[in-house]
Amino acid sequence: MEHSWVMGLIGGLMIGSAAAIYMLVNGRIMGASGIVGELVDGSGRGSWAERSAFIAGLVALPFLLKSWLPDAATHVTDNWLLLVVGGIFVGLGTRLANGCTSGHGVCGIARLSPRGIVATLIYIGAGGTTMLVLRHWAGVL
Repeated sequence: MEHSWVMGLIGGLMIGSAAAIYMLVNGRIMGASGIVGELVDGSGRGSWAERSAFIAGLVALPFLLKSWLPDAATHVTDNWLLLVVGGIFVGLGTRLANGCTSGHGVCGIARLSPRGIVATLIYIGAGGTTMLVLRHWAGVL
């Protein structure tokens, strides 16, 4: 029996729990792009230690999990240029949308925020369209 859905369920529960705990403890949305953006532009100086710890955890956890689950499939491309360009587009998109998947998708939908729901529908649609074009039409991925 395929167990990838179980891993997705566990990951979703972990992200949802982390978002709920973050909101209960800090009274703020756990939006990764906002946490990073306010650290970069200097508006989050008052909570730089918390923001830095959050970012360090985001960066370190995949490496820790890789040592625990060495055979886990990520399906990430080996094309570094594609990863960098994709990262830049994701960063620009999160700034234009005033949030990212964690802010709009996880926290926004959980709070029944119309803005979060619309933003999530738009970026899921854009991601699906991008995959259709790049993988199935252009053969890049």
